[in-house]
Amino acid sequence: MLAIIATVFGVAASLGFGAVQINSGLNSAFGLSIGTPAQMTIIGVVTVLFLISAMTGLNKGIQLLSNTNVILAGLLMLGVLILGPTVFLLDTFTTSVGGYVQDLINLSTRLTPFTGATWVGGWTIFYWAWWIAWAPFVGLFIARVSRGRTIKEFILGVLGVPALVSFTWFSVFGGTALHGALAGDTAVTAATDADISTALFALLQGLPLGEVLSGIATLLIASFFITSADSATYVLGLQSSGGQKEPGNGVKFTWGIMQSLIAVALLLSGGLAGLQSASVVAALPFSVIMIGMCFSLYKALKSEFPAGTPTPGRRVEDRPAPASD
Repeated sequence: MLAIIATVFGVAASLGFGAVQINSGLNSAFGLSIGTPAQMTIIGVVTVLFLISAMTGLNKGIQLLSNTNVILAGLLMLGVLILGPTVFLLDTFTTSVGGYVQDLINLSTRLTPFTGATWVGGWTIFYWAWWIAWAPFVGLFIARVSRGRTIKEFILGVLGVPALVSFTWFSVFGGTALHGALAGDTAVTAATDADISTALFALLQGLPLGEVLSGIATLLIASFFITSADSATYVLGLQSSGGQKEPGNGVKFTWGIMQSLIAVALLLSGGLAGLQSASVVAALPFSVIMIGMCFSLYKALKSEFPAGTPTPGRRVEDRPAPASD
């Protein structure tokens, strides 16, 4: 039940954030007014699209949208890399990765007990909580599509590849914004201070073909949140129907509508602050369960692969069946 609550509120918060940012993108590209009515409409359209995708199953709508996301994200990042300060961005990538590796432990344990600053709580701890809220949904979904992989393949695919892509992504977009700030361009800074959801589009508008890049970014944001919501709807169906591999459409429809209604309620009641608070509250109890799951995983692996058992390269289906009582 705690996993379901964490999943619902984590994805609902993402839907709310996505609606706000899509609204900003449509305002940048087409002049659509920014406000609650537009954001409610966007959530409604996104809900219809992700429900259609969820109903078609794992190997059709969800897979198609996921592949589309990768293509759009690659095009957008490549466009910013080429049209932006390319050499500066390549230098930023190398420097940032080196700094991250050096400061990983320091940054991971950083709090502010002596100064009382609020940045760590409002940024680092909030995002930790948000990701924990996503953990039961993402973990189950990735496990579902990774059947047959070795543990080493799973770790490389889930940790190694996304980390490398994230390093590149943040270096390209963050580096472009920093390059502009160092050159005296205050457009991104001003947009961040006024409305953080508009910062990306302020950045893209400062590049050649800014309108095209803003259009791709808006499509990408929409497709990412549609994919996240349809995947979450699928997993919520698994969690609430005894782990069935293909939960019924009625169950998926119910969870899809509930996620959207919660996103609407959070936006109407507290805006972005309400979305942040809901994510933290939903994630807190599940963080305790995750600690127990770490010990559980260790015990399970230790019992399946006793010390001295040769296991390199052996897949799940290759393991001998456990002895009966």
